[in-house]
Amino acid sequence: MEKSEDGRDPAVVEARGAKVPRPGFGTWSLAGDEGREIMEAALEMGYRHFDAAEDYGNEEEVGRALESSGLLRRELFLTSKVWPTHYGPADFRRAVEGILERLRTDYLDLLLLHWPVFQGTTLEAVVERLNAMRDEELTLHIGVSNVTVDLLDRAWAATTYPLVVNQVEYHPFLDQGAVLGEVRDREMLLTAYCPLARGRTARNPVLREIGEVHGKTGAQVSLRWLLQQDTVPIPRTSDPEHARENLEIFDFELSGEEMERIHGLHEPDGRIIEPSGMTPEWD
Repeated sequence: MEKSEDGRDPAVVEARGAKVPRPGFGTWSLAGDEGREIMEAALEMGYRHFDAAEDYGNEEEVGRALESSGLLRRELFLTSKVWPTHYGPADFRRAVEGILERLRTDYLDLLLLHWPVFQGTTLEAVVERLNAMRDEELTLHIGVSNVTVDLLDRAWAATTYPLVVNQVEYHPFLDQGAVLGEVRDREMLLTAYCPLARGRTARNPVLREIGEVHGKTGAQVSLRWLLQQDTVPIPRTSDPEHARENLEIFDFELSGEEMERIHGLHEPDGRIIEPSGMTPEWD
């Protein structure tokens, strides 16, 4: 894999002391033997960043796949997320301990708050608990997920350690300009989940047309568009062929005009992930 003109490895992006491999491998809904097998295949292909969450119900499969790879722990970047029902003072540390046990590791590279729901507590109090996990070296870095500009401002006001990531839905059909701008201003990273819009990017005529110019698929064009914005896409797939294709995004570059055409695909109702009772008032 060639390095960029400034000597940086395009497959790794840095922020606030964290070196994050990209693309990451999303693990949502990849459970049982089938889930473990696709994650083992992803490791063989070269994926080194795995995005997990206690709510996904498959951390044991992720842990077994990572353990069977034979890779050293320091060669991997492992993210997981605490679910809102465990944000309370009596539950937070226990939840993190459970995550580590299921993932078969002593520490996380990145620990996130999954959704901004704070019943019986506050964002500021939960950020303090997040910092405590960093104090205890149960995680190397901390961050948030699904937060707006206003919530991100509040989280920064409450934190001792830098917040490295805001993980949000981002793909060509959803405008995340406000959040992306705030993340950049704070020298953070935006991790893009659902980056392929659940298959829409592969079918979109504009993305396919651009892909034909470069000998790539619409999905690969979407991932490249995200890379060129310095984000970290974490596509999820159960198909080994698609998993391999999602890695093959470093041998072409989109022009400024192509980037703008893709930005033009944003839709007012382009958001896909909106679980009831969890979502904030989006920017």
